[in-house]
Amino acid sequence: MIGAGRIERYVLERTLTSVASALAVIVAVIALVQFVDLSRTVGVRADAGAAQLFWLTLLRCPAIVLVLMPFVFLFGGIAAFVGLNRTSELVAMRAAGVSAWRFILPAAGASFLIGVATVTVVNPIAAALNARYEAERGQLMDAAMAYAPKEVWLRQGDDRNQIVIHAKGRATVNGVVRLRGVSLFIYQKNARGTPEFKRRLEAGEATLLPGFWRLTDVREAGAGENSVHSDTMSIRSTLDAEAAMERFASPEAIAFWRLPAAIRLTELAGFSAAGYRLRYQQLLASPLLFAAMSILAAAFSLRLSRLGGLAGLAGAGVTLGFVFFFFNEFSGALADAGIIPLYAAAWAPPLVALLSGLTLLCYTEDG
Repeated sequence: MIGAGRIERYVLERTLTSVASALAVIVAVIALVQFVDLSRTVGVRADAGAAQLFWLTLLRCPAIVLVLMPFVFLFGGIAAFVGLNRTSELVAMRAAGVSAWRFILPAAGASFLIGVATVTVVNPIAAALNARYEAERGQLMDAAMAYAPKEVWLRQGDDRNQIVIHAKGRATVNGVVRLRGVSLFIYQKNARGTPEFKRRLEAGEATLLPGFWRLTDVREAGAGENSVHSDTMSIRSTLDAEAAMERFASPEAIAFWRLPAAIRLTELAGFSAAGYRLRYQQLLASPLLFAAMSILAAAFSLRLSRLGGLAGLAGAGVTLGFVFFFFNEFSGALADAGIIPLYAAAWAPPLVALLSGLTLLCYTEDG
């Protein structure tokens, strides 16, 4: 029993070392590709030196690495078990009567725990760094107060009022959201809960401050009334700067802990939160996906090297990993289109990968 325990710890250490090596290689490749891309897009158009581009690369890389984390466990696990196989260490373990389940399950458990830490700790940090990347990249690409010409549509609301906001441009300066050429359509819910149009505001600029919008150069008109001009006006807001920026961002750019609030605010404003709900479920399923990739890696690497075909099996494992990755993306696309339920799109790929790995292990280990 003591020997078996030592064997399990040894295999776990080898697996984690290989996973760390795979992570380092993937990070290096992503950083190189991202630096070249920023040099081509930002460096040419803005006055940015190598140090600024490298800093932007560091801010951007964590968000991209998180997308490829399943491959880190797949490649790292395959490298670890193929290495143990080629040095005949697996042969010695099996000859000593140690079942493959005894050292594979601890590796899968460690992958699951790393997945939990990745979702709860690393994901919020990566989202914050990505938001800073977007802000600093925007400041380099445009003047500090320049407005992006892209039109903006926002919606905020509570149990009594709904406000639809349209702007001709936006800018974020030091974390403060500013909109240009703003139109606000204010609706009030009647006794039946149906929104009824009450008034419209036209403003030259709107600045989102804690708890309210500050409007300048405002014209206000109610239904069937003449417009009234005001230099400034304040309108209560249910958005903060981060929540407002999240409306401009994709669900992947929102931190795990902020997704429930984003779902609630989006639905309260009358929009569909399907994309946010799908992303939330995918993040919850990520630890299971990491464990499944670890089991798949072991399943495709346990064949004894003296029997031949080990390299082919390992290559098949890598190919199957890519298949599951695209299956995950395809399921998400189907859920976004409303073709399949969100829970099925988020949980089916990890479950299929896990069951495939367990089935292959049962066949390999028990015949």
